[in-house]
Amino acid sequence: MAPGDGRVALDGRWTADQGGAVEIAAARIAAEARSRPVMVDLSAVARLDTLGAWVLERTRGEIEAAGGRLSYAGVRPEHRILLGEMHLRDPEPAAPVRQGRVFAMLDGLGRRVVRGGHDLITGLAFLGEVIAACLRVASRPSTFRGRAFVNQIEQVAFRGVPIIFLISFLVGGIVAQQGIFQLQRFGAAAFVVNLIGLLILRELGVLLTSIMVAGRSGSAFTAEIGSMRMREEVDALRVMGLDPIEILIVPRILALVVGLPMLTLIAALAALTGGGLTAMAYGGLTLEQFLARLQAAVGVHHVLVGLIKAPFMALIIGIIATIEGFAVEGSAESLGRHVTASVVKSIFMVIVLDGLFAVFFAAIDF
Repeated sequence: MAPGDGRVALDGRWTADQGGAVEIAAARIAAEARSRPVMVDLSAVARLDTLGAWVLERTRGEIEAAGGRLSYAGVRPEHRILLGEMHLRDPEPAAPVRQGRVFAMLDGLGRRVVRGGHDLITGLAFLGEVIAACLRVASRPSTFRGRAFVNQIEQVAFRGVPIIFLISFLVGGIVAQQGIFQLQRFGAAAFVVNLIGLLILRELGVLLTSIMVAGRSGSAFTAEIGSMRMREEVDALRVMGLDPIEILIVPRILALVVGLPMLTLIAALAALTGGGLTAMAYGGLTLEQFLARLQAAVGVHHVLVGLIKAPFMALIIGIIATIEGFAVEGSAESLGRHVTASVVKSIFMVIVLDGLFAVFFAAIDF
């Protein structure tokens, strides 16, 4: 090693069998760098192996950590590759300081609130993109993917009818049975018709349908788009000059907005059927009595309440499902995490939206 005027020329073999000499030379380089920047010339090095490269990179890291500067000159391509592989990574972050239980709880709550705010802003921005894409499609009807829309209607609505009908039928029967058992104490078992009529048409029908659609179709949307993200198909659409929002999102969300009200009506009819059969079996009502009391208890506006809620809930489910799909990264773990988040967030927001609608309709006496 020949130091002089900030330039250090290395020669010989910087290999494992010369470990002692390599360490001594590295110490001299570090001493030289204390007073000025150092340039290390590797053009005369006969051989450089992993140990030599690691010692040089370790020395460079120590010098830069102390505020100095070390650079290389005359580096052959094979040496440059080896030095790059030995480049020191940033140190692992220190273990977090243990906090008190109350402080940790407040810290976690604050972080969740911040994440919730970010999710809300992201959702609003994405909603704007979807609306803009819908306007573009409306201005150019030839670009609308009719086949994709029909396919999504089949997947969301037609194929979802059996499970939604069955679940709603059973829930309607269970609600009617429990209502009859409680109302019989007061000799008012016949009022179970009012109970199930109002509850199902205004709240339970659309809420149950939205939750099942979020778990069935929302998770499917997230998984489909997430898989496309993992296979870089979304990037391929952008490379081809196509808008992924128009191609992937608009048909799915429109299918949800159209299909969920239809499923809500089917769910309400199924639940009323289950409740009516239970009322006739446990409450002693005849079919004519059940239909007469149902007609007296509910009106068209009760049916409209559930149908008005359905498109908004469909929009919420579609937005959340597609956002989570686009957030998927290149691993199966990420896909599973975002599918779970899609279902949980959709169900939570559906319940919140149902509560807001309940307050709104009560305020306007509808």
